[in-house]
Amino acid sequence: MIARIQSIGFGFIPDEAKHHFLVVIPTSKSKNVLIYERFKWDSGNQVSDIGINSLKAELKYEKWKSIESALSSELNYRLKREDLLVGKFKQGQNPVERLLGKEMMLLVWAIENEEIHKIEIAIKNWLGLSPEERWWLFTMTNAVTGSYDDKNRGWRVALRYALCDNPIDETRGYRQGRIAEELYKKI
Repeated sequence: MIARIQSIGFGFIPDEAKHHFLVVIPTSKSKNVLIYERFKWDSGNQVSDIGINSLKAELKYEKWKSIESALSSELNYRLKREDLLVGKFKQGQNPVERLLGKEMMLLVWAIENEEIHKIEIAIKNWLGLSPEERWWLFTMTNAVTGSYDDKNRGWRVALRYALCDNPIDETRGYRQGRIAEELYKKI
């Protein structure tokens, strides 16, 4: 039996690439979850380069908990397909492989300033996007409004409207899920 590649958190393999996202979950529910984009990994998990320049988002603990399960399920689904070890979000530092992190950021940016009752809609719409669609949307958003201070401008606002204010009407025959994958199977 071939051993699975050892990864940290959600698919992060420091020996292969240093670029990753880092989700820092506090021990107190009154503190916010911080998400950083990082281009450096020190042995021993030193986080000396964390600063405001790499901060991508800050979520209230309650909002994080409302997406954590869906994020874990989707990220682990993808890791299993690549025969990598699955991850689990825990208090403290949680590295996320760069492509998975880009997908995660899309959902985080969509809900960061949204009302809690719309988060379920955002999750459904996010799950309906293919990984490539998520990467493209992240790239476009990050290029123009990817810094922490840009949360109320341009693409970040557009993401919020696109994912939170457009519920899929499943009663009319629209299915949520990996739509593109299903279409390609029929070809």
